[in-house]
Amino acid sequence: MAGDRGSAAAEFVLVGALLTVLTLTVMQLALALHVRNTALDAAAEGARFAALADSSLAEGVARTRELVIAALGPGYATDVVADYGEYDGYPSVQVRVIAPLPLLGLLGLDRGLEVVGHAAVEGLD
Repeated sequence: MAGDRGSAAAEFVLVGALLTVLTLTVMQLALALHVRNTALDAAAEGARFAALADSSLAEGVARTRELVIAALGPGYATDVVADYGEYDGYPSVQVRVIAPLPLLGLLGLDRGLEVVGHAAVEGLD
């Protein structure tokens, strides 16, 4: 026993603290990815809705806001815009969602996350 150095209790506390920080970091990354994927899915659904032949850009924006508010909350649906454009050479609707990027829980950088959903425009030809 005379050759043993250190303390098992101190080692346990330090390793436990390190593992706790690592676990919380992974959970925060998962939350940020969840917010990104949810916003991207809402933008794509809003673009599909706006691209319908009997729909408008305003209806696509409203649909996107509705989905983001239902899934993430009203703080994430403040900046949603839609526009007509081209995607791979075809006419399309683009819905852009700019939302906070969560860094500590749901608190984070305002306008730190930007996603764009695309959908081909339908017509009644």
